[in-house]
Amino acid sequence: MMANQRVLILGFVWPEPNSSAAGGRMIQLISIFKEQGFDVTFASSASDSDYMIDLESLAVAKKSITLNCSSFDVFVKELNPSIVLFDRFMMEEQYGWRVAENCPDALRLLDTEDLHCLRLARQKAFKENRQFTIDDLLVEDVAKREIASILRSDISFMISEFEMELLQSVFKIDSKLLYYLPLLLEPIDDLTIQNLPSFEERKNFFFIGNFLHEPNWNAVQYLKETIWPLIRKQMPESVLQIYGAYPSQKILQLHKSAEGFYIMGRADDAQEVVRNARVVLAPLRFGAGIKGKLVEAMQFGTPSITTTIGAESMCGDLPWNGFIADDPQVFADKAVELYQDKTLWLKAQENGFLIIEKRYLKCLFANDFVDNILKMQTHIKQHRLDNFMGSLLQHHTLTSTKYMSRWIEEKNRRR
Repeated sequence: MMANQRVLILGFVWPEPNSSAAGGRMIQLISIFKEQGFDVTFASSASDSDYMIDLESLAVAKKSITLNCSSFDVFVKELNPSIVLFDRFMMEEQYGWRVAENCPDALRLLDTEDLHCLRLARQKAFKENRQFTIDDLLVEDVAKREIASILRSDISFMISEFEMELLQSVFKIDSKLLYYLPLLLEPIDDLTIQNLPSFEERKNFFFIGNFLHEPNWNAVQYLKETIWPLIRKQMPESVLQIYGAYPSQKILQLHKSAEGFYIMGRADDAQEVVRNARVVLAPLRFGAGIKGKLVEAMQFGTPSITTTIGAESMCGDLPWNGFIADDPQVFADKAVELYQDKTLWLKAQENGFLIIEKRYLKCLFANDFVDNILKMQTHIKQHRLDNFMGSLLQHHTLTSTKYMSRWIEEKNRRR
């Protein structure tokens, strides 16, 4: 156990593990630090929410901070963390230069969650009704910001192997700056599997996703307008339940009980809902990263139908826990087949358990993750010397972002 290490996590929002995969991911990272005996402080400028986790129950200190305010400098200098973790590149942009100036020896880690530039470039191409190409990334302003943030950080955690390869091949990022760290799950024991609802006990199609996330909203529209009518044509009495945090009025208006299309809103117990559904539908047409809803479906033995984008980097060479289909008619046909064929359904369920076992168990990654961090701490000076582009960007950030932030702070003070 390593004591006396202080970890500061700078959160884009306060963690909501029951609202999004990102919230669950953050709790997983916190648990690894806590298991090593590290003192963890979680700071954010976001407003408190009704669904945020009680950080103090995890023995994590909670600190509210202010954007563009030198009070953060006083706070971080006094805390003097040995490790700072930025939750998404926007937090590194906002606070990275302050951390570098006040705690120059602190290891600066970036958790990318997913590549925002990839998700947004795919979304833009989709909205313009054309195929996404790598060139879309190269002209994306967000890509310039995100890549700069990755270069300035000592190491960036990547949740997707595809995105790691893309960063190295397209943006020429040194592999030493990237670390593959997917979702980190506990093993599923035989008793848990035996106690899951059976094929016969489960019913209904199911979708879940935070509606503040554009790919989820688009997928629900696609289900309503295109895929669900094709399924209902073959199964007139079938029901699709749509769950998700933060549904807007336009989402609630899609509710049509006569069509078997139910907008359920936030799930009080998402795990209970997933384990009682028979098939998950996730027709994602753009996005990035690992899809938490699909990992959770595997955990609770619920087969799924998704797209190539939905399944990207999730199962490696292993068979999917259901079907992957991009054509809407094929998607609908496979959904019906999986819902009705018990033998097929059981095989898909088994595939999901295997994917979790081979690719997402915490025990496969936790020790190496900690070893990597401790090793980097001992070689941080050389690591930064080897990353000249990062040093260059850090230098220019200190002389530009710093003074912009100071100007905003002064402007706010004079109001």
